[in-house]
Amino acid sequence: MDAKANIINWFEISVENIMRARRFYEAVFNIKLEVIQMIGMEMAMFPSERESGKVSGAIVQSKMHKPSTDGAKIYFNGDPDLADALSRVEAAGGKITMPKTSLGDSMGFMAFFLDTEGNSVALHSLN
Repeated sequence: MDAKANIINWFEISVENIMRARRFYEAVFNIKLEVIQMIGMEMAMFPSERESGKVSGAIVQSKMHKPSTDGAKIYFNGDPDLADALSRVEAAGGKITMPKTSLGDSMGFMAFFLDTEGNSVALHSLN
């Protein structure tokens, strides 16, 4: 990664009721969110232009996602391969909580880890 790349790659806002949350965000931002299912999660995707370089995200309902004042899951840009950054997590004092995992259909890979403060954060890369 270089200084011109977005450090944040993706965000997720945890929800208990995907349809209620979808209505809220659609109303607040006057947008339409596309609902999809992916690896055990129900997601409503914020609009984006995949190749534009803009950061985007989704509201997500799953066993891993619990709404709280702690809120969103931040995905840091792990390009070109998140395994590189992930390999340094534990040496820096963190803990890997989900190893590099394929999202399928050319969506790339993700991994979760705890930082030294106990925050759950993530990485995403296409490879």
